[in-house]
Amino acid sequence: MARKKVENPNEMSFLDHLEELRWHLIRSTLAVVLIGSVAFMMKTFIFDTVLLGPSYMSFPTYQFFCNIATSIGFDSAFCAEKLPFAIQSRQMSGQFSIHIWTSIWAGFIVGFPYILWELWKFISPGLHEKERKNSRGFILIASLLFFSGILFGYYVVAPLSINFLGTYQVSASVLNEFDIDSYIGTLKTSVLACGVLFELPIIIFFLTKVGLVTPEILKKYRKIALVVVLILSAVITPPDVVSQIIVAIPVLILYQISIYISKVVLKREAKKNNKLKTR
Repeated sequence: MARKKVENPNEMSFLDHLEELRWHLIRSTLAVVLIGSVAFMMKTFIFDTVLLGPSYMSFPTYQFFCNIATSIGFDSAFCAEKLPFAIQSRQMSGQFSIHIWTSIWAGFIVGFPYILWELWKFISPGLHEKERKNSRGFILIASLLFFSGILFGYYVVAPLSINFLGTYQVSASVLNEFDIDSYIGTLKTSVLACGVLFELPIIIFFLTKVGLVTPEILKKYRKIALVVVLILSAVITPPDVVSQIIVAIPVLILYQISIYISKVVLKREAKKNNKLKTR
């Protein structure tokens, strides 16, 4: 049965909105499945090159830190020939299961801009024309921030976590032999957590628009935000100070940028209100 089309979105009933949301979710899911299917067929590249890349000492991050250490005359664990751990699968369906779920997550990450676009198509009819014009760059900026976070997580956070946890031993008698689910889970958590954290300016933008956040509030709770950032850094990184600082620095920079964004949003809102009062 064909869906009822309404010219004015404001006249849509609650059920019509649910119907619209359902189709946006269906299209987003199909996009994830389609991209995930392509990723499923690229098994060798996805696993050997991308996912297992940080388990090899030839990974660019390790080479970078090794070059820095050798240039100042220090020995470094990043200059080792190989990481002292093995990755194994102890379940009959372990490798097939991780292949499927990894493909789905790859579909979500690569299809993130399209998912945002579908979300934007759902909420944009409820905005004024001027608000839609001012938010045209939302998808581009949000996608750039997300992919920047993904790259930061993949090339910085994940290698530091894998190198630390992979070389850590409570005793020389205990061998590190990680299940593939554990390895992929660590990598996925590091990468996706950074992708979400880098969306902070977008989140602050919308919270300021609805009046829940102001620059004064962000400045007032800056010290608390610092503690929260350090806690989050400790969760997604190995428990050493250097790794936590490396993760915390870009997030704190994004927090400062968010304060500036909040100021700009409030100034625009004030100008708009002043124009309405003068009419």
